[in-house]
Amino acid sequence: MNKATQLTGAVALALASLASIDSAQALEQAPLKATVIHWWTSGGESAAVKQFADAYNKAGGLWVDNAIAGADQSRSTTINRIVGGNAPTAAQFNTSKQFRDIVDQGLLNNVDDVAVKGNWDQIMPASILAAIKVNGHFYAAPVDIHMPAWFFYSKAAFKKAGIAAEPQTYDEFLADLAKLKAAGIVPLVFGGQVWQEKITFDAIFALVGGKELYLKIYRDRDQKAVNSDAFKQVLVAFKKLHGFIDAGSPGRNWNDATAMVVSGRAGVQIMGDWAKGEFSAAKQVAGKDFGCFPGFGAASPYIVAGDALVFPKSSDANTVKAQKLLASVVTSPMAQVAFSARKGSIPIRGDVDETSLDICAREGLAIMRDKTRQLANSEMLTSPDLNGALQDVLTNFWNKNETPEAAQKAFAAALQGE
Repeated sequence: MNKATQLTGAVALALASLASIDSAQALEQAPLKATVIHWWTSGGESAAVKQFADAYNKAGGLWVDNAIAGADQSRSTTINRIVGGNAPTAAQFNTSKQFRDIVDQGLLNNVDDVAVKGNWDQIMPASILAAIKVNGHFYAAPVDIHMPAWFFYSKAAFKKAGIAAEPQTYDEFLADLAKLKAAGIVPLVFGGQVWQEKITFDAIFALVGGKELYLKIYRDRDQKAVNSDAFKQVLVAFKKLHGFIDAGSPGRNWNDATAMVVSGRAGVQIMGDWAKGEFSAAKQVAGKDFGCFPGFGAASPYIVAGDALVFPKSSDANTVKAQKLLASVVTSPMAQVAFSARKGSIPIRGDVDETSLDICAREGLAIMRDKTRQLANSEMLTSPDLNGALQDVLTNFWNKNETPEAAQKAFAAALQGE
């Protein structure tokens, strides 16, 4: 082999080595791709999730959006992809027991180091921690706190009906609905879907039945409490609302119901604070165009719910890095505020600058500082199967000519059958 040939070979080897190094560096420097399955598809929700996507991309990631309309469909897709070996990087679940089964089956990665570094144990409410922390490990990153029992009302509709102030008791609320009806306005705009029926019932349960009865039944499965006259009166109070809904309510989507309040066609909607995202998308301002109150009186229970991202099991180093980066980004103060400002929720942490949040969100943050008012969402206290069984009981009671006593017996049987 002559010197020219040796030189050519050496140069080729050097170039190959450099190419290999460059390729490795490029791989290391490539954005951490994160495919995220979620059901944030309404106008306000889409604007909100974009805040997380932008923050993740700026942090060195590449957010790949996989939005699927409908919570049940979204969760089913996630489970099917996990089982089928094509899991997303992260997926949305409610902050509840919905993902407990896949934790127990060893199908999720934990994000313990992110939680420890972020002091999650210190900055998050106990009810949220109870849902995301299983056997000492953090299996989800909570992204918001929702209160599913807010009362939203059209200022124009209230003025037309001659309602000057927000109701301070349930009886006053029913009287205001009657005034709206007399004024030719849909008093209570309702989405006749089982999950909407359930959150409306839980709102009335907490406000009329009280925190103690609510916990005795949902948390303790106390049969005596279920069969009490106090619980019967909760069912009676719930059914009274049926006289104030319109004929178009069956099957109506929640955001379509919100649009009726936005337009002034309807007076009130009982819905989670995610509805505020729809008001924001319509350029309406809380306190000016619409009002909001979380219950009746200054000590009413504040139901705590929310959304979280879970991280399917993976041993791929880049996937694990992406999951940890994502968990860190979505729980960071700036991303939390940007998301909640558009979603209608409140941040999962209290150490944020709340000046950009609306008056409803600021009220929610203030209430959360009073731990005596916090009340866990029923889905944090019951399994998905039991929650489904209770939904069936309530939809039968709401939509059929069933007595409160019959509904009471069916509720008791569902609790016993878990």
